[in-house]
This record gives sequence, C-alpha cells and structure tokens, in this order.
Amino acid sequence: MEMFRTYPEGVTSWVDVEHADLEAAREFYSRLFGWNYIEAVGADGAVPYVIAQLGGQAVAGLGRSDERSTGWSTYVAADDVDRVAARVEAAGGRVVLLSEVGDAARIAWCEDPSGVPFRLWEATRQPGAQLANSPGAWNFSDLHAADTAAAAAFYGEVFGWEFDDVGFGAMIRRPGYGNHLAATVDPGIRERQAEVQAPPGFADAIGWLAPAAPDERTHWHVTFTVADRDASVATVERIGGTVLDTEDTEWTRHARVRDPQGATFTVSQFTPQAG
Repeated sequence: MEMFRTYPEGVTSWVDVEHADLEAAREFYSRLFGWNYIEAVGADGAVPYVIAQLGGQAVAGLGRSDERSTGWSTYVAADDVDRVAARVEAAGGRVVLLSEVGDAARIAWCEDPSGVPFRLWEATRQPGAQLANSPGAWNFSDLHAADTAAAAAFYGEVFGWEFDDVGFGAMIRRPGYGNHLAATVDPGIRERQAEVQAPPGFADAIGWLAPAAPDERTHWHVTFTVADRDASVATVERIGGTVLDTEDTEWTRHARVRDPQGATFTVSQFTPQAG
C-alpha cells in the first residue's frame, strides 16, 4: 500500500511561487527541474494555480499573481489554520489573508513581528510535498532574519521549534518529527544520517536560521536539491535565469540563482564529507 508523506503541525510542508506570467514560470521550472503540472484550481477558480510534480509526486506549487513576485513562499503545516493563525497574532505576528487553494488546502498568509512573510498550510486534498530531498525537489527553507534571537522566540512560541547551533548554522528542529518520519515514509532515516555523520537531532530538522546579510532582504529562502550543481547552473543561464553566486562546503555544492521573473532560490548538490 502506497504511503503518503504527511506533516505534523509545525513542520514546513510546502513551497510555491506566484508570477505574473504563469506559463513562462511553468516552462522555466520544467526545463530546470523536469517538472510537469496538474491544475489545482479549475476554470472558475479566482487564482490559477498548478501543482508541480516529479514522477507523479507533488513537489511545489506555481500560481499567477497580478503583482510583482516577492519570491518563493514557505508554508508551515497546521492542523487547524484558524487556531494557528490566532497563535501567530498572539505572539506579535500578523495574519494578512485567509484563503483556499482549490480543494488542496486552506491557507493563511502571515508575517512574523519583523515583517517576514510566511504561510500556513492546512491540508485537505494535498498533504504537502510528497517528494523531498531528491533531485528536482524541495530540500529546505531557511529563515534569513535581521534579529535571529527575536525570530527564534516568535517561531518557538507559535510552532514549538527548537534551535541548535551545530557549528555551521542554527538548525531549526520540530521535536518528534524524526519519529514521525521513521514511523511513516522513512524508516531508515536515523541509520542513513549516522552514515554521513549528520549532527545530533538532524532527523527533526525542518530548516535553518541565519542572520541576513547587511544588504539582504529578510525572507524565507527556498533550496532545491539537484544532482549536479554545475549542470544546473548552466541550465539556469541557458533558459534565461541569472546565477548570483556559488559556494562549495564540506556538505554541499550550491548556487543562489534568480528566475527570469525575479524569484531567488538556491540549487544544492549534496556532497557529504567522507566517513
């Protein structure tokens, strides 16, 4: 029996981007990641929206917007979007909009106390990303914050997140998520992470918290996994995107890129250190 990937409340579960030219966005990401698409909102829907798939598994969403793109958005799973939205406001954040994505999910557009946008995803028909950490699929979302201590306090209060300094960044953990993965779609998660000497608690990791650079807009930054960073960079340039920078670390070879309509994201090739 096929098992769907599900997301406990407080786990980052979905990413999407809105662009004025949805067809151009579909073409760009299809050529870069091999995505194909299914409609999530019918012809009578107020906002055209498509679910990107790889091998029949949902990986991300693309929508049409009349406004200039603000980039990729990250969603956090909510069992009850109204209840979690109330917690956002109680902790000093703001709820901008409550809406629906066809019959896929109920959503809330929110801002944290510093104004960084994020969103809530209460799954109805679409549980969230069904393929992750594979070439062409979402890897992680990282919060680039002006005040990391204030950000940790807010998100910790709303979602129960914990933050661990592991030497190369602050890992965001949702306690218990590793147990959920081991019991559902990833029974070998801890053994596999031990082989590559992942930091303690990495099974619970849902993202990273980093100080924003002085000239950087504070935001939730989205990273996609690729098999070959250099090949992906070449493809981005060939199909009209822009390569902003590249970096090699002991864990990844990655590049920060921008699509033709202005949305910035990272492509990352996993290159773990020798055991």
